[in-house]
Amino acid sequence: MYRNAVLFFLSICVFSVASFGQGGASPVRILFFGDSLTAGLGLDSPEDAFPGLLEKKLSKQGWTVKSVNAGMSGDTSSGGLARLDWALSGGFDVFVLELGANDSMRGISPEQTERNLKEILSRVRKKNPQAKILLLGMRTFPNLGKEYRKKFESIFPKIAKEENLPLVPFFLDGVAGVKSLNQKDGIHPTAEGHTILANHLLPFFQKLLRKR
Repeated sequence: MYRNAVLFFLSICVFSVASFGQGGASPVRILFFGDSLTAGLGLDSPEDAFPGLLEKKLSKQGWTVKSVNAGMSGDTSSGGLARLDWALSGGFDVFVLELGANDSMRGISPEQTERNLKEILSRVRKKNPQAKILLLGMRTFPNLGKEYRKKFESIFPKIAKEENLPLVPFFLDGVAGVKSLNQKDGIHPTAEGHTILANHLLPFFQKLLRKR
């Protein structure tokens, strides 16, 4: 009887570890919520965008994950807030927030962007208090002025500190401004650019998943 009890306990432990995404049957659902950069605008397939590439990379390393690409081209933080509840309805274990680039391109006040992003995070936590969240930082163009640029780029580290979130300081690091890694518009990454983004983000996800 003691032996059976031990075996039962061990089986629970194994199931618990597996259910948290390391080689288990229940995949960790990673919800990528963003704009055209997340959606993979201009690519042959959405699977070529960084969310799909990250799923493949993590799977090869033994993680059982499912990426959900909730990117919407043209989305501002206000647009994201408007469709958030629908996006969250499918369930998620990890939430990745990538919004703000279109806000800056449209000259939306950094204060408004900050309010919207904080409201998004508040709703995410209300929906799933146990979910892990990763915030992707963004920079903007110099032609918008030093003051605007300073305020906008300070949003992300400020939110990360206040909300106690892991932050990718500049999501497009290594890709932005590199002609060969971007499409003709000079804004949206090519398939090769998305591969670099996925490689850049991989350590952040490895760390997040280990903490679950």
